[in-house]
Amino acid sequence: MLRLLKLLLIIAVLLAIVIVGYAYLGDLSPEQQDVDQPVNLDAGQ
Repeated sequence: MLRLLKLLLIIAVLLAIVIVGYAYLGDLSPEQQDVDQPVNLDAGQ
């Protein structure tokens, strides 16, 4: 039983390292684009 818990702990630690490494090294930046949208300002006229 202790071996199973130790194995699960090791897997969880490795998984956390992989996720942190992917977050820092992976390309997680969103694509950027210009947005032109007209704005209707109704000033009570």
